[in-house]
Amino acid sequence: MLRESPLSAPFLALADHFADAVEPANFPEQVLRFRNRRWANAIGLDDLDDREWLQHFGRFDPLPGNLPQPLAMRYHGHQFGTYNPQLGDGRGFLYAQVRGPHGRLHDLGTKGSGQTPWSRQGDGRLTLKGGVREILAATYLETLGVHTSKAFSLIETGEQLHRNDEPSPARGAVLVRLSESHIRFGTFQRAAYLDDRDGLGQLVDYCVAHFHPGANDPDMATKAVNLLGHITRATASMIGQWMAAGFVHGVMNTDNFNITGETFDFGPWRFLPVSDPNFTAAYFDENGLYRFGRQPTQGAWALQQLASALLPLAEADDLARGLAPYEAAYQQAFAAHTHLLLGLEGSGELGADLAFLQGFYGWMTTSGASWPQTFFDLYGGTASEPRMKTSPQAGLYRAEAFVPIREFLAARAPKHAERLSLPYFQAAAPVTMLIEDVEALWDPIAAEDDWSAFDAKMEHMEAARLALAP
Repeated sequence: MLRESPLSAPFLALADHFADAVEPANFPEQVLRFRNRRWANAIGLDDLDDREWLQHFGRFDPLPGNLPQPLAMRYHGHQFGTYNPQLGDGRGFLYAQVRGPHGRLHDLGTKGSGQTPWSRQGDGRLTLKGGVREILAATYLETLGVHTSKAFSLIETGEQLHRNDEPSPARGAVLVRLSESHIRFGTFQRAAYLDDRDGLGQLVDYCVAHFHPGANDPDMATKAVNLLGHITRATASMIGQWMAAGFVHGVMNTDNFNITGETFDFGPWRFLPVSDPNFTAAYFDENGLYRFGRQPTQGAWALQQLASALLPLAEADDLARGLAPYEAAYQQAFAAHTHLLLGLEGSGELGADLAFLQGFYGWMTTSGASWPQTFFDLYGGTASEPRMKTSPQAGLYRAEAFVPIREFLAARAPKHAERLSLPYFQAAAPVTMLIEDVEALWDPIAAEDDWSAFDAKMEHMEAARLALAP
């Protein structure tokens, strides 16, 4: 039985400024392909049977006591550096708001749920392969401890879609993702562009009340600056985690950043096979604007655009103070997450940890070591010596160039040495999510509707998540 939400969808108070009520598409079929049972339990939807699940996440019948109708959000954004005022939810909407762990507000949003006023000649649909790709990326990010939106549901719709980047006709699907918030940097940008100072103030109040209560202040200007500081730290932390995980977002437009510092709306994402600062995920990113090594800079630039959108509420010098924590927060997150993925305690001194990062990632780049294999082999530091000796890249660990890295590892205590006995670390290879993995999982689905390899990968990622937990 569905546990009713104790709230009446707080975003409704902003809907007149920031959303349009829309109707979901009427799909010819609903075939459940994926449901996130762990997160369904976390938000009180674990008791839905398959029929009820399809009713809510395929036909989008309202959840009890929640949004009476889906809301397509309005926003603007910089796309590859160019401002675009013609954006908004073109194939998705906010479906419901629920309470997650510790009572925190979460949004259930869609992708591929039909046309909206912001579809811009698009069909408002999602391919099944696109949905599978998002499940894999979001799950792997969560496996690696990265702050991310969660793939919550995927339902095949029985439609045949035509796409330029997939063999057509492509199978259609509708995805539901769970995020702490779908409020984007571009949501603020739209209000500023329209000179909607009242709406901008309401948006700040909403974000502080529900996501960053520590930013609260009776003075609106101070509150806006404080909110920017919270968002700055959250964004810096997320990008620091990306860099340790070897994740390349692909499309870091300002409409693809949210105010809680969660990874979402990633496009042609990739995970690095080897360390390469110039690796670019999107084939259409011809100048490498969003290449791997530039992600920290691009995150700072996106925050600057958010600060500019807040100028109607606060002075520029004060907003600059809100941006000031970025570099330190990024460095701390990058160092902390590298140590997490290596199963090591930090040194307690950021300068020493940054020196370790410089040496470690420099060695990764020059040696050509496999990114996922290296973190797997070195988990636990010197406690992982037996696995290092049997690794496919054992020769790299015997080379003279690795000696300084071995010394760095030896200077740091293992954080969870007991986990080396887990079945995950007893295997020969880690779970990976390279482009080759994705295609190998998709091919049997496309050819024979065989999901067994996909299911096995999901199980492997869950084993890794438990092994790598903080």
